[in-house]
Parts: sequence; C-alpha cells; structure tokens
Amino acid sequence: MSNILAEYIWLDGYRPTAGLRSKTKVLDADEMARQGAPEWGFDGSSTQQAEGRSSDCLLRPVRVATDPIRGEPHILVLCEVMNPDGSPHPSNTRAKLREVAARTIQHEPWFGIEQEYTLFQGQRPLAWSSEGMPGPQGPYYCGVGSEKIFGRSLVEEHLVSALRAGLKISGINAEVMPGQWEFQVGPVGTLDVGDELWLARWLLNRLGEKYGICVSLAPKPMLGDWNGAGAHTNFSTREMRLPGGISVVEAACEKLKIKHMEHIAVYGAGNEERLTGKHETCSIDQFRFGVSDRGASIRIPIFTAKNGAGYLEDRRPAANMDPYLVCAKLLETVCLG
Repeated sequence: MSNILAEYIWLDGYRPTAGLRSKTKVLDADEMARQGAPEWGFDGSSTQQAEGRSSDCLLRPVRVATDPIRGEPHILVLCEVMNPDGSPHPSNTRAKLREVAARTIQHEPWFGIEQEYTLFQGQRPLAWSSEGMPGPQGPYYCGVGSEKIFGRSLVEEHLVSALRAGLKISGINAEVMPGQWEFQVGPVGTLDVGDELWLARWLLNRLGEKYGICVSLAPKPMLGDWNGAGAHTNFSTREMRLPGGISVVEAACEKLKIKHMEHIAVYGAGNEERLTGKHETCSIDQFRFGVSDRGASIRIPIFTAKNGAGYLEDRRPAANMDPYLVCAKLLETVCLG
C-alpha cells in the first residue's frame, strides 16, 4: 500500500482580508485513484468561520495540483469552505464567482493578474538594513546586482515550483520598490485565475518558511516616497478580442466609471494608502481611463489601441485583494450591468 500526502488549502474567515490555511491528509493511493480527493472537515471556531458550540466546517476540493515541494505523487488540494449541510459558507467568495461565471460564460472572459508583493525579514523589507533605508527608487525595477535585488533565490524557486504545480505563471520581475516583486498569472478563465492565484500565494508563503522570509501583500508596505503594491487585473471578453473590439473596451470603461466606488469596496483593505494619485496610481476618489496611462484607473494597453481589439487593465485592485471578488465585480459591471 502506498500513500499520498494531500495538502488541503482553504481561505479563512478573517475580515477585511482573508488568510490562507492548510493541513495535511494522508490518502491511500488506490482509493485516491478510484474516488479522487475526498471532502474533509476542520475546526471553524479557530479560523473565524464558526462558533465553538458548532464548530465543524466542510472542505470541498475544487482544484488538485501536483505538490512541487513534496514532489509526486503528493498533491495540493484547493478547497471551498462549506457549511455542514453542504451549502456555501458565508466566507466562501468562490461560490459567488461560480454563479457569476455561469451567467457570463457566453462572453468567454479571460483574466490575467499581476501580483505584486514585498519580502520582509522581521519588521523590515529585505532591502532595509539595520543601518537605514536604501537609496531612492529608480535602479530597482527589473534590476540586476546584489545592491539592487533582494530575495531572488526565493522568487525564482517560487516560479519553478508554481510551474511544476501546473499553474499558468506567465512571468516574474523585480518591482519599483526595493524588496518588492511581481508574478503574473494567466491569461486563463474566470475560476482558474482565482484558483491559481491563491495556490501561487500559498506556495510563495510556504517557500518563504524555508528562507525565513515573510510575504507581505500590504497595499502600502512602506510609507513615504515608495511605490505601493497592487494586483493589476487584465480583463477581456470575446467581444473585446474580435476586430473592432476597442469600442467594447471603451464602453466597458464607461460602465466601470459609474460603478467605481462599488469596485473600490472589494478591491482590498487599506487601498486608500496606495491609490493617492502618485506612484503610478490614480486617486481613489477619481476615475479615469486612457491609452498607455499607468496613472489611470483603467489602462488601455498600446497594443489594444493599435490593433483595435484586445483587453483592459484595471490598475485599482490592491495586492491583498481577493481575486474571486474582483473577477465577480468586473463581470457583473461589464457583462451584466
């Protein structure tokens, strides 16, 4: 008899920002081959998802991936949290996206998310030594050299691990603030982008344990003249990608303008510290869109403008956003509004 170690991963009930949880289940390989990953339970009273007198919550597998840390045949099992009766738990934001995705499937939406994050040791980003702050921004973005780049070993191990897990990571780069990085997920479909982003976040945090490095998704990890951290969300529908789709992109921007504050409400806690109108952002109280404008709320990429079709980039979501909520809101506004 051989065993498979299955790491069950889910989102907890903490608000305003959910956290990742996981635990290991030992599965019989033959049973796993016949039935797949089974449902499991956990103590919701320890994750802000239940009270002690009725603490059982259900983990329902929705995505299985190769575990790149333990290696094959071991697996990662992303789960939705359900109530004991099988209904979605109130903290289950993926369940809402499932519903919205079913109602908009005819538009064939694609998403890509650019996840920025900051690497910390203790209370300081990696670039901040005990002697004080690093030099001002400028040389760090896509830089090379130990005086400009901090944490590359973790970042590159994360990239390789995510690809081994079967995640569609399309790139990585060092970001504008020292100690800050980005990876990109997609383009993929509606549910896939959220699933893969959460699995990629879990892998990054799990590998950070090995290096003694913490991963911050704070929208403004360092106050002052430093860039914040976002999760720019690239979005298109079939109509946007067809010839002449630029008009559909522009119409979508007009719809997003009307619902601006509804989007901000689900685009990440603390985003007001990042969306100031400085450091490649538009003010949180304003909305504008433009071609190749990284200071806009919505950027229309230059290739979309030149080709007359393509996608838009929503630059408002913060690094700590829940992709299930962001994707659901984009679909509701653009496709159902």
